[in-house]
Amino acid sequence: MSYPLQGLKVLDLSRVLAGPVCTQLLADLGADVVKVERPGAGDDTRQWGPPFVPGGGPSGYFVSCNRGKRSLALDLAHPAGREVVDELIRKADVLVENFLPDSLQRLGLQPERLKQLNPNLVACSISGYGRTGEMAGVPGYDLMMQASGGIMSITGEPDGMPMKVGVAITDVITGLYAAASVLAGLYGRGQGGPGTMFDLALADCTLASLVNVAQGSLLAGQRPRRWGNAHPQIVPYEAFATADGHLVLAVGADRQWKRFCQAVGRGELAADARFATNPARVENRDVLIPQLQQLFAQRTTAEWQTLLSAAEVPHSPVLALDEIFQSPQVAARRMVLDTVDSAGRGYRLLGGAVHWQDEPVPRAPAVPDLGEHTDEVLADWLGYSPQRIAELHKTGGMGGE
Repeated sequence: MSYPLQGLKVLDLSRVLAGPVCTQLLADLGADVVKVERPGAGDDTRQWGPPFVPGGGPSGYFVSCNRGKRSLALDLAHPAGREVVDELIRKADVLVENFLPDSLQRLGLQPERLKQLNPNLVACSISGYGRTGEMAGVPGYDLMMQASGGIMSITGEPDGMPMKVGVAITDVITGLYAAASVLAGLYGRGQGGPGTMFDLALADCTLASLVNVAQGSLLAGQRPRRWGNAHPQIVPYEAFATADGHLVLAVGADRQWKRFCQAVGRGELAADARFATNPARVENRDVLIPQLQQLFAQRTTAEWQTLLSAAEVPHSPVLALDEIFQSPQVAARRMVLDTVDSAGRGYRLLGGAVHWQDEPVPRAPAVPDLGEHTDEVLADWLGYSPQRIAELHKTGGMGGE
């Protein structure tokens, strides 16, 4: 059994999160991803801890988005290093980078030059605001994007401060858009087309991710408000405090509402014209929700789960990550794996989310040490002899290693 992208060569010149998320997904699907890192320092996120892999390993942040890759330490500020990058580009199927415009120019990675180096290359450029427009040169960071891209304006309690999502969601979303773009480019190339250069902006991907909220604002001409854990168009669809925790109720249809009311012994709520239909419940949420809050406080979360499961009413307890990691479902989906890296350090690894029919038993690929595969990649991709590799180390292209 093989992987869908087995044999594909991906040159990863990206760092931090959006680009690495993209290339990690390609690695999960079988691509040979070579991550180029600065000698001596590597990707900034190697030091973004704690926590770190026990025994002097990289940070959990770095581990989260760099599994299954090979690391090549290369000094892009050195002419010899840039020459090696050019040769790697000629051999690559895919290139992913997230440099600022001045760095692209200095490194010779502009789209027109990439096309000269490798006409069949599928390249994906990730930046804060894209390669066009007045903000093309402005760096992008997740917190900035959540603020300027609309996420914070619709997240948080109605009367509280705007809130960010608890993970760098704009980077993750952009990384997934980038992976989809790369796969589209590869498909087009497979149909006889040339390589393609994709231009992905965190700002664009963030705005696009607001889907129905952004589209509703365009249609209504109104500024969306914050709803906390409630939903603007569906009621009841929010979190409730139970006697010992919290639980979300997700009633998306009137038939589910009727089943809920019958299960909790409050059939009069389903018969009440103010609550009989979803539009009526939305209009009268201020009357209905306080009643449900009192109701949920009377039972424990486990009691509610038993009751609502029997009635086939959508719901879920609010779980912490340690509880999720212990779930049989997580084990069945192989979302947590055990791995050992080249230094003999063992740790648990977050697995990939993509599965397919006849998928091989999942690998548990550790993340690479900085420069771990430098000589291997130079020999494998470029056919360099041991003598040439040694000379390159001496010239400083590898950072004077």
